[in-house]
Amino acid sequence: MKSKNRTFKNSINAKIWSYLVLFSFLILIFLWVFQILFLSSYYEWRKTKDMKQLVNQIALSYRQNETMDGFLEKLETVSFENGICIELSNGSDHISYTSNFNDRECIKGTYSLPYKEDFINSNQFIKKYTLINPQFENKTLIYGLKLDDSLYAFISTSLVPISSTISILQSQFIYVTILVLALSLIISYFISKKLAKPIEDITTSAKELAKGNYNADFSTKTDIVEIKELTNTLNTAKKELARTDELRRDLMANVSHDLKTPLTMIKAYAEMVRDLTYKNKAKREANLNTIIDEVDRLNALVNDILSLSVMESKMLTLNMETFNLTELINTIVRRYEIFSTTLEYQFIINTTDEVMVTADKQKIEQVIYNLINNAINYTGEDKKIYIHIQKKDGVMVEITDTGKGIDPKEIHSIWDKYYKSQKNHQRNTIGTGLGLAIVKQILELHHFEYGVHSKKNKGTTFYFKIKDIS
Repeated sequence: MKSKNRTFKNSINAKIWSYLVLFSFLILIFLWVFQILFLSSYYEWRKTKDMKQLVNQIALSYRQNETMDGFLEKLETVSFENGICIELSNGSDHISYTSNFNDRECIKGTYSLPYKEDFINSNQFIKKYTLINPQFENKTLIYGLKLDDSLYAFISTSLVPISSTISILQSQFIYVTILVLALSLIISYFISKKLAKPIEDITTSAKELAKGNYNADFSTKTDIVEIKELTNTLNTAKKELARTDELRRDLMANVSHDLKTPLTMIKAYAEMVRDLTYKNKAKREANLNTIIDEVDRLNALVNDILSLSVMESKMLTLNMETFNLTELINTIVRRYEIFSTTLEYQFIINTTDEVMVTADKQKIEQVIYNLINNAINYTGEDKKIYIHIQKKDGVMVEITDTGKGIDPKEIHSIWDKYYKSQKNHQRNTIGTGLGLAIVKQILELHHFEYGVHSKKNKGTTFYFKIKDIS
């Protein structure tokens, strides 16, 4: 039970829910602090700012109105709309006008004389006073405004919010807090479920994939971009894993076949020499030569597997040097002279006199050797293999056969180990079936561009481009 509780507590569902609820709490705390605790401070700051504008507005109105009645009418409007108290004085104890919109905003009585006398004697245009109203004991802001030499205005307002308003706001805010918390709990729950459900589905499918079920479906009904990208990535990874697993099984079957065949023949011919032909020199020599050929084939297969393993592990270091590519290709082609004389293969080389390149000579030799082997195995009835070298933003090497070509659907797979268009594996005339995989690894280690062009029933061209030219 404790384990299940711990799992739920750490689940994405619980995490999202708790974070959203915490966010709601923080918002409410923020509102309580700034709307209740700092309400008086904000009210005072805002009132002071508004009073500055109103004082300037009253001064402007006095200058613009031609009659006193028009000015007094304007004062009534300003006092009513803004909840302020306005008094006009001629400079003595006589008050010519008072707006009584709100008694709380006004300071009345003889105790009001000191600040008025101070302003009149200061001869300033505007002056601010902050006093405590003895009648209501509230903090009051007063601006003295000199309208002309014989008329002064005193504009006052309370800097303390009405207590009843604060009480109403506080009680209302309690209900708002309860409502917001309830809604946040409910909404957070459904949001967390919506966000967590596709991830939970992906996790379930991932567990199936880990068990080897390559039919696991990672698609989800979500419009969240990141989750959709994740499902697309996982579906692609699933296909690649399925393909890799299939290639692994094919590789094991093919390697087993290629190991078993020469071992069987070696054993059969060795027994034949021991039991039947050991006295017949000619037959014995023929049988021993067959054994040697099969050992050579077996050795080549093992060497290719080891080479490919080293290259795939990225442990191979390249020995870069500058060499004559044309001379290297001519040397390689001469090794196939027996194919020309006995099997009538034609190797047609199209190149300039001398092409110098910088690369790992031994590895490039292996690339060319493997590509020529591949062309020999798949060329057409005319048995022609074309080798073309061209200087074009580097050195382009192309090896072309005249065979049946490669199905466009299979071109992306031909570089895989032991890939065959037909599942029934057949041994090539020469080679081990790992040639193109080795070519791919070598060229990628060099960071050389490579590829293949093929037309059905017209032949196939393998190419690679050496970037560095000495």
